[in-house]
Amino acid sequence: MTAIQATTPALRIPAVNRPVAIIGSVAVAVVVNLAVWLLGEAAGGSFEVVEKGVTNYVGGVGVILSSAVPLLIGMTLAALISYRWVGVLRVAQVVGSVLAIATIGLTVSAAFDTASTVALSVMHVVLAPVLVIGLEAMRRGLTAN
Repeated sequence: MTAIQATTPALRIPAVNRPVAIIGSVAVAVVVNLAVWLLGEAAGGSFEVVEKGVTNYVGGVGVILSSAVPLLIGMTLAALISYRWVGVLRVAQVVGSVLAIATIGLTVSAAFDTASTVALSVMHVVLAPVLVIGLEAMRRGLTAN
């Protein structure tokens, strides 16, 4: 009697250098979050919040900046530290993911409509796997040498 084992293909994360990991991760996060923003708008989200009598709108440029800047700063900092200690990349995966998820609370506490709140929260969630996979690709690139 023979046993048949079903295997599922594992996600293959490539080994890349620091700039490719950073730029690639930022590009993926921006593209995916813009798609989420467009879906949120299609679902009727206004992406407007009134704070202290001033209406603020989260538009495409805001999504790009809010996606790119924290990821760019965090991954660049981790990449620079990794010149001395490669283990920082594992720490950065955890810390970055926790920060991305924890900051959903700021979105939920703002007075956005439901569709906007859901879309903006999903954008925070998107950053976590993008960060983890990007830093893992960077780590593999460093340990392959």
